[in-house]
Amino acid sequence: MVIHLTKARYLSGHQFEVTFSDGRTGIADVSESLSGPVFEPLREPAFLARGTLDSELGTIVWPNGAEMAPEYFYYLAFRDDERLADLFREWGYLRATSAASGAAR
Repeated sequence: MVIHLTKARYLSGHQFEVTFSDGRTGIADVSESLSGPVFEPLREPAFLARGTLDSELGTIVWPNGAEMAPEYFYYLAFRDDERLADLFREWGYLRATSAASGAAR
């Protein structure tokens, strides 16, 4: 599944309302994703709010060159949707769980 953002709107804090090429809309909170030198400026909400949708890349980009994969925004917006767990594992955002570890719960 190839996914890209078609709309993005900064809300507040570290959250964006994002709409994807499959028509789904959700809220992506990027606060846990802001480690490393290129993402450090994004910790400041005023700078984070300067992110704009790059229609060619299909994702949000910032003036300092930072960007995140559209698939990652999709994961952030819908990670609690169990129907998408296999897709998120395929993309590398969730680790595979074994039947034994699931049975222990």
